[in-house]
Amino acid sequence: MKKALIAAVALCIATLNGNAQSAGYGETRHEVAVSYGWLSNSQIFDDFGEIGGALVHTKYENKKYFGPISVEYFYHLKPWLGVGGIAAYGNFKEDAYLFGDKIGESKNHYITVMPAAKFDWLRRKNFGLYSKLALGVTLRNEKFEADTHADDDNEVHFNWQVSAIGIEAGSPTVRGFAEVGMGEQGMLLAGLRYKF
Repeated sequence: MKKALIAAVALCIATLNGNAQSAGYGETRHEVAVSYGWLSNSQIFDDFGEIGGALVHTKYENKKYFGPISVEYFYHLKPWLGVGGIAAYGNFKEDAYLFGDKIGESKNHYITVMPAAKFDWLRRKNFGLYSKLALGVTLRNEKFEADTHADDDNEVHFNWQVSAIGIEAGSPTVRGFAEVGMGEQGMLLAGLRYKF
């Protein structure tokens, strides 16, 4: 009886150990990622918005961008297809001058939520290539603070992210990644991804 019990325990341990070793990138279904991007849609739109101000002699200085910082989740329906969502946040501050005199400070905040799809077209144990598409909305809050008054405006608008190529490398479960594309996550973005 003792020998049978020891054999059963040894068989269970061997099976668990074998399963742990075989569980790799191809068997993961979930992935969570955090990234930081450069040149988001919101940043580009803010820069183009200054053209109108220049026509009435308004000048903007001391620009400070933060983000976008993004969190993503994907569930893999197939090894090559993940569906999920992206949440992104960014902000932008600048000083406004009229005829050389400072008239106030502009502060913009952007919160974006987008359903998304990820297409893993090269899948290796420690390396991968992929593309990503996301469509959603951005809640944009604009505040302009002057000595005499303050304006506060909220608007919701359509937004997207198209990452033509993404490269990820690392272990089967933890990888660094970088993407090139266009959208609210940025033209360039980089981060860390956890697969489980």
